[in-house]
Amino acid sequence: MTTWTITAEAPGSPVAAALWRAYYTEVSDRWYLLYEGHRTDPAELERGIAAATGADLAPPDGRLLVGWYDGKPAGSAGVRLLDPQTAELTRVFVAEGLRGKGGAALLVAAAEDAARALGARRIVLDTRGDLVEARALYARLGYTETEPHNSSPYAEHWFRKELVN
Repeated sequence: MTTWTITAEAPGSPVAAALWRAYYTEVSDRWYLLYEGHRTDPAELERGIAAATGADLAPPDGRLLVGWYDGKPAGSAGVRLLDPQTAELTRVFVAEGLRGKGGAALLVAAAEDAARALGARRIVLDTRGDLVEARALYARLGYTETEPHNSSPYAEHWFRKELVN
């Protein structure tokens, strides 16, 4: 039986970089296809990928987690402290061919555990309106929609969850 395993990963590792590229390409292309009818310009895509190194997901104030399925990197989730009691969930991603196999919920649960280990008492996130699958996942996992906690130009929905020990 094939199962998921979750491990911590350095944000700059080749595995993390490949997952970031897949994630960023998918969400960027999805936005451009929806609003402008074309995929992301390759040069813009490269600039966007390079601009977000993930350094804020490294210890001591962050963690990047990788989900492995059948021994292959298949997804990611990151957390970073916004303040001593609030962590932000980010980069939740599962490779397209492996969706529906429980990996996203396991990655989010592992990220919540990592946030607790960092001392957070709550976790927040933002997402876009077109990412309906993500919004459904967060609602199913006990996140409630709340007021904005940031001014990200692509954020349209903000969620929060209290972390219990």
